[in-house]
Amino acid sequence: MGVAGIQNRNEVPGTIFSQPWWLDAVAPGQWGEVTVDKGGQLFARLPYVVKKRRGFTLLTMPPLTQTLGPWLRPYPGKYVNRLSEEKELMTELIEQLPPFDLFLQNFHYSITNWLPFYWKGFQQTTRYTYVIEDLDDLDQVWANMSERARRGIRKAERLGIVVEESNDIETFLDLNEMTFRRQGKALPYSRDLVRRLNAACVEKGARKLYIAYGQDGKPHTGLFCVYDENAMYYLMQGGDPDLRSSGANYLATWESIKFASRVSKVYDFEGSMIEPVEHFFRSFGARQKPYFQVRKINSLLLKMYQDVRTWLRIWRGR
Repeated sequence: MGVAGIQNRNEVPGTIFSQPWWLDAVAPGQWGEVTVDKGGQLFARLPYVVKKRRGFTLLTMPPLTQTLGPWLRPYPGKYVNRLSEEKELMTELIEQLPPFDLFLQNFHYSITNWLPFYWKGFQQTTRYTYVIEDLDDLDQVWANMSERARRGIRKAERLGIVVEESNDIETFLDLNEMTFRRQGKALPYSRDLVRRLNAACVEKGARKLYIAYGQDGKPHTGLFCVYDENAMYYLMQGGDPDLRSSGANYLATWESIKFASRVSKVYDFEGSMIEPVEHFFRSFGARQKPYFQVRKINSLLLKMYQDVRTWLRIWRGR
């Protein structure tokens, strides 16, 4: 089903990242979905984003979106029958996808069976996110944190850091840009895109923006979280590099976890394969969750390009 064929713009099954309103914000006019319906009931759906690059058609991930991948209706019967249905539904979804040169998506960690994609010629790489699964007992969440995280929170409180819920998206963007600038990188998405996503999330009541201020009123860090009843996600963060040692990021994250305990089932740090970032996420006692990055290259030219890059990496490593 193409973009124009999607009739219902309200909430649909799946994570917050697969909602029509989210995709309208991060990939306006670029997304569609394939579905499997039986007897008027939705059994499966797979949203995708279409990008054109140098004549190639890519079905890939939009910016600021952790996961897409398939949603399958919960199966109430035997496990053996569940696997049969998963194969049937995923195969139907795959066969409906529009022609592409490259498919690349991150599946949610709840998708543990990607075999139907493998049988259709797809490959996968295992990646990781970090999730606090039980938010009911905040004392236990605190106890499960590393001493480094608790020390960071206490230090920020001792310094008089105040974390405020905010609507000041421009101050957040300034802090966010500082973080990338410190690493010698440009902001990997446009400020207008963040403004558009922010407006969509505010309209849906699905965003919390935290800014931590010092006693002098100077912003130390900002944290942009999105959530629904199932999960709260640590989506974006930014901070003043000159104030990194204040512990403000730890305190802002702790405040967001406390809010999540009132509105969501889990807290998802959204994963990172970058070692220092992974260390920060892990320090909050979150559990490692593997998820699949699934890909397929149909273009012979792209396959050749990938092979050349692989051999160059091997050669340079000698």
